[in-house]
Amino acid sequence: EQGKEFLRTLSSPYVLKADGLAAGKGVLILDDLNQAEKELEDMLKNEKFGEASSKVVIEEFLSGIECSVFVLTDGDNYVLLPEAKDYKRIGEGDTGLNTGGMGSISPVPFCNEEFMQKVKTNIIERTIQGLKAENINYQGFIFFGLMNVGGDPYVIEYNVRMGDPESESVFARFDSDIVEAFTLVKDKRLKEYNININPLTATTVMLCSGGYPESYEKNKVISGLDNTFDAIIYHAGTKENADNQIVTSGGRVLAVTCLGEKIQDALDKCYKTIENISFDK
Repeated sequence: EQGKEFLRTLSSPYVLKADGLAAGKGVLILDDLNQAEKELEDMLKNEKFGEASSKVVIEEFLSGIECSVFVLTDGDNYVLLPEAKDYKRIGEGDTGLNTGGMGSISPVPFCNEEFMQKVKTNIIERTIQGLKAENINYQGFIFFGLMNVGGDPYVIEYNVRMGDPESESVFARFDSDIVEAFTLVKDKRLKEYNININPLTATTVMLCSGGYPESYEKNKVISGLDNTFDAIIYHAGTKENADNQIVTSGGRVLAVTCLGEKIQDALDKCYKTIENISFDK
């Protein structure tokens, strides 16, 4: 009954999640309140998902566009790094299967000053305060996976690391020494750190093995890595074989990152570089 009461405080659509393991099938997104109440009862009382739905989480449905925000903290102070946005699906125009990430951009066009001020005040600062309040002496990166819902940031996920392929675009815009920051973190002196961010736009494009994110072949010789203009090439799924050749060893093989005045300028440079790199499939 408490659950039903809470559902009535939300607006449609309603999200019900079985709290246990349900092989990825324990989430219901429902437009109708009566149906949501009936399904909640089904999950809790009639074991719709078995043991997995002995506890049910009721969530707000969020519709918006995602971005990633990163900070480095020494436990008391924090430094805001450039934000980024990654693209998960394999196909052009956000189509096809999900991957580990097909590319990224930084800065993110919709992360304007007003939005970022809300992120800092409502999310980052409260998170750092919350860690301290719970006596968690955390020092390192915090990754905030956010959704922009009508100009307001909502937290989708936290990670205690940087992100891939966002990092490739983020660090391409770094004009300060990150090692100095790590040293200051250790001594809780991060507020002395001066961060310099390149105002140019960074774009990252992933080169993948044919067949990825499903089955793919490895050990394909990669050529053309010497003709990369002013791109940064990050090696993801590569290795050196017995003949000292660089070969593929994963699904996502290389991340090509370039800087430009605008997104398209940087992308054009990425694709110009990619034209010179080749491996089978």
